[in-house]
Amino acid sequence: MILRDEPAARAWLETLPEWDNLAGERLEALIAMLAQENARQNLVSAASLDSVWLRHIADSAQLLRHVPRETSTPWLDLGTGAGFPGLVIAALRPDSEVVMIESRARRVQWLEDARSALGLERASVIGRTLEKVPARPFRAISARAFAPLPKLLELSAGFSTSETIWLLPKGRSARQELSELKGWDHVFHVEQSLTDAESGVIVGRLAGKEGKKS
Repeated sequence: MILRDEPAARAWLETLPEWDNLAGERLEALIAMLAQENARQNLVSAASLDSVWLRHIADSAQLLRHVPRETSTPWLDLGTGAGFPGLVIAALRPDSEVVMIESRARRVQWLEDARSALGLERASVIGRTLEKVPARPFRAISARAFAPLPKLLELSAGFSTSETIWLLPKGRSARQELSELKGWDHVFHVEQSLTDAESGVIVGRLAGKEGKKS
């Protein structure tokens, strides 16, 4: 299944077990805030706001399909930027701890403002580069356009255990990046993106460097 337009994206979101009226209201509020803030700083491309439910909301929410609700916390989102997928995950699972890492000061302020306005009390923002964040284990790790796969794993493997679910939207490079990955003991595969017929999401678990189990 590929979602083709805004009505399809919205209809799909409403089928999620996380969806209810409050979740819908949070996402509507997020979209309104995003449009307003985008006029002040370039959070997302202006053109993408015309298909925001598809390009940003459903694109983020599709990661939830791979993380059972009972194992969804804590969730680490790397290089959150405008809040995708971190704010969407937190809006749909407000009872889950979602930690968003973002180093750019203006984006950190945006994330804090949005988190507060949406009442996402279990979400938090760390305004540092990943290298300066003390390692701790997470049950899920996501990263959307954060870094090439080898560098991403080098920087963030310390936050993972053998049970951590990795969720890495990689667009059209997903299969190539995974096929070229060397030196890691992993069980990764590529899932078809619901929002782009030519894009993929790398999903799976990481044991550690080859020859050195975590």
